[in-house]
Amino acid sequence: MVEETMEKQYFVITYGCQMNVHESEKIAGILRKRGYVEAKSESDADIIVFNTCCIRENAENHAYGNIGALKKLKKTKPDLLIAVGGCMTQQNGAAEKLRKKFPFVDIVFGTHNLDELGALIDRKTGTKKAIIDIWEKEGEINETDNSFRTSFPNAWVNIMYGCNNFCTYCIVPYVRGRERSRDPEAIIAEVNSLLDQGYKEITLLGQNVNSYGNDKGSAFTFPQLLRKICERKEKFRLRFMTSNPKDFGEELIRAIADNEQICNLVHLPVQSGSDRILRLMNRKYTAEQYLEKVKLLRRYIPDCQLTSDIMVGFPTETEEDFRATLDLVKEAKFATAFTFVYSKRSGTIAAQMEDQISEEVKKERIMRLVELVNTQTREQSSAYRGKTIEILCEDYDEKKGLYMGRDEYGRMGYFQSDKNEVGNFIKLKITETSGVSLVGQKEE
Repeated sequence: MVEETMEKQYFVITYGCQMNVHESEKIAGILRKRGYVEAKSESDADIIVFNTCCIRENAENHAYGNIGALKKLKKTKPDLLIAVGGCMTQQNGAAEKLRKKFPFVDIVFGTHNLDELGALIDRKTGTKKAIIDIWEKEGEINETDNSFRTSFPNAWVNIMYGCNNFCTYCIVPYVRGRERSRDPEAIIAEVNSLLDQGYKEITLLGQNVNSYGNDKGSAFTFPQLLRKICERKEKFRLRFMTSNPKDFGEELIRAIADNEQICNLVHLPVQSGSDRILRLMNRKYTAEQYLEKVKLLRRYIPDCQLTSDIMVGFPTETEEDFRATLDLVKEAKFATAFTFVYSKRSGTIAAQMEDQISEEVKKERIMRLVELVNTQTREQSSAYRGKTIEILCEDYDEKKGLYMGRDEYGRMGYFQSDKNEVGNFIKLKITETSGVSLVGQKEE
């Protein structure tokens, strides 16, 4: 007979980017401080928390579908708590809409008061009424790290929150608020603590990391933060995302070039290769200026690789505009790129623009773009064959029966080993390549 656990159990469902993944680690930390342990499935949980995203329409629709699917479970487990937070709920009127559509949801909170989730749970236990608590304004940054980290040997560290750029297609400034930088001493202390615990790769997170410190009068800039972290000389990797091209300059490039801990891989979202579309997007740079930054980066760091975000089907985009994007992709020689179709986000300027592009045209263009990006990725991956690279082993793939990890350029390498290699740097001689994936033999 299997003994049932008497501990309260939680289950967190995450949508969106790495920033959301890390915020789910914070949610898990809050719940564990209140005596919860992680459940193996939704049906085992005493509380289910949705950490939502509204950057893409499909992520929002996916969240709505999964929330609705819990109606039956809630009927069979009336004491089950269901909480919904994140970007989706922070949108104007979204919390009320959510409660009306799903009256069985117990707690609705936003991006600005994630740290208050524990208090909201306490409030809910004393009432039968649903708790809706959405802060319109950002609160003070909580510098205490209570995250329950689940991604060893990788760790994510927020260095700032919010965004001031107001790209016309993007909802982030409206749901994440204005830019707020963490204190550099707190960031450095958190990174040092993670390294002391044995983490080998740190990724600094922000909507636009290049703007770090601007809200504090630029007394301590992002390049200075990178250099300060790299004063610690043991072997580890340092990454960051995301960078806005308009703020990506020589000082940052020099910091990358001067410090071997910083991976020679830069994620620099371009979005479009058309100057006309970039103006409509409010991106504040031209295609030529973007490519000049790429040239400067490769002048200082010849082996640096570049990834990007590229959007197709922005309102009014013509075939000529789209061809300009294809031309930029060829010239920039991206290692890979996250490609996606523009979708309306209520509350943004672009959603009100006329001449929205048809779904048929969007589909045709995204297929052409994906084919180009994949071709370039395969070509660059093929150059790995026969070379020895270093990867940081992250996990074991049960289906493949192989260990897996990334090199500093983000390529995933698979290999066999008779011992647990997670957390180790491994020399790997590459024997096969496929897209962004590599297969190799471990060298002793």
